[in-house]
Amino acid sequence: MNIALSPDDLARACADAMWKEDDASKGLGMKIVEIKPGQAVMSMPVLPHMVNGQRIAHGGFIFLLADSTFAFACNSRNERAVAAQCDITFIRPGKLGDVLVATAREISRSGRSGIYDVRVTSGEVVIAEFRGHSRTIAGTWLPVAAGEAK
Repeated sequence: MNIALSPDDLARACADAMWKEDDASKGLGMKIVEIKPGQAVMSMPVLPHMVNGQRIAHGGFIFLLADSTFAFACNSRNERAVAAQCDITFIRPGKLGDVLVATAREISRSGRSGIYDVRVTSGEVVIAEFRGHSRTIAGTWLPVAAGEAK
């Protein structure tokens, strides 16, 4: 970019670029609440098509919210990153009508690898804990000017 952005503005610009192409997250009603370098907060309502035979939020949708939030956190520095490995622990059930909020924070970043923790909540209730390992790949979200460090 020709104008140097603050780290917060860079994170927001990367999120905006990524969001334009993220049909999965948009299609499930997710919203970006907050983006900072190495951090992201997203929300998603539990809709009727997201509950399972137990009449609770299907774990796959909870995982998807955590995974999307992880993705926005690890792509916040204009380096494209993908998941290398993720796991989740379900603690309490989400329910129809809940608005789930996922909060991701960077635990470590070294070379091409990163580790991020994501907590999914409904109000004050912790629904799940997720850990994602990222790996940077070729490319950036925003143009990088010649001579500018990415």
